[in-house]
Amino acid sequence: MSESPKFERLLRSHVTSVKEDLMTGVSFMIPFVTIGGIFLALAYAVGDTQAVFDNTGSPGWFLAQVGTAGLTIMVPILGAYIAYAIADRPGLAPGFLLSFIIQDGVVVSEAAAVIGVSGGEAGAGYLGAIVAGLLAGYVARWFKGLDVPEFLVPMMPVLIIPVATMAVLTPIMLFVLGVPVALANASLTGFLEGMQGGQAMFVGLILGGMMAFDMGGPVNKVAYVFSTGLITEGIYAPMAAVMIGGMVPPIGLAISNFISPHKYAAEMYENAKSGVVLGLSFITEGAIPYAAADPLRVIPAVVAGSAAGGAASMALNVTMPAPHGGIFVIPLSNKPFIFLGCIVLGSFVTAAVALLLKPDFEDRVEAGTESSAGTAQPSDD
Repeated sequence: MSESPKFERLLRSHVTSVKEDLMTGVSFMIPFVTIGGIFLALAYAVGDTQAVFDNTGSPGWFLAQVGTAGLTIMVPILGAYIAYAIADRPGLAPGFLLSFIIQDGVVVSEAAAVIGVSGGEAGAGYLGAIVAGLLAGYVARWFKGLDVPEFLVPMMPVLIIPVATMAVLTPIMLFVLGVPVALANASLTGFLEGMQGGQAMFVGLILGGMMAFDMGGPVNKVAYVFSTGLITEGIYAPMAAVMIGGMVPPIGLAISNFISPHKYAAEMYENAKSGVVLGLSFITEGAIPYAAADPLRVIPAVVAGSAAGGAASMALNVTMPAPHGGIFVIPLSNKPFIFLGCIVLGSFVTAAVALLLKPDFEDRVEAGTESSAGTAQPSDD
């Protein structure tokens, strides 16, 4: 009878560990995405949108080179730092190189030909980098745990472990995992590029809702990582839906607080002011004080608003090449005013649903469903 809870604990611990490893990779990748996305957007703004890559030597061309370099290198960086999170320094180089090699469409398509499959020209993308990073980390960590003679110990982290990890994983990544991941990546990219109308709206609705559901938790991170990875494929619309979905909750709840302060504890009014700033900065966690105080009413309200904003954004083909920045990167969108309009739409949907669901604060206190303190704010007492 004790086996099941023990297995559940081990599984939960492993899942948590994998999530932390992935987020380490993502956190190191984000600056590269930011630089790449912003410089590429500036290149299109400064140079000829249609021919910026052909006008060699022009300011737009130089900016485009920086942007392309950032978006190209970010994928191996993701794999490298996932492996680093698992195995420390010995995992870094194998994670980088394995992620790098499977981005090369020529190498992957030749590997596909060897095993009798056609395709793979687009490379394995960020999905392949996640697989490569995890495998490199686990294999390097296994080598790291081996009991070796004393004279080999200094050579382990810089020579033996990286080389042995690459020797073990190179054929696996090229001929076993790289090709199917590349084919899956190509299918996903093709689907997202071809989305129109209802399909695009549905994807935006899901991504926006996921961003609001746990406000910075695992569901939020899955949507964010998914959209950030697509920037490397030149697909920017999901990033716009995700950013809008992440900005809406604090702003929408602040609006509802401003409109009907009697539905909230008095001290939440100050939180509403900071919530606007946090929301505009794409910090979804600004809504957490509201959700902590009244989750059953607040979570449906923020999910509804973010889903509405994300769906509208995708339906109107709004794009965002930068992975973070909130209001400060809105000028980089292909339709900045519609981007703002989607935020306003989602925020007012959140405010309307919250006001509809929430009874007056005093009524909740009298009913015993909420304390007079009413908030999750820290106390000075």
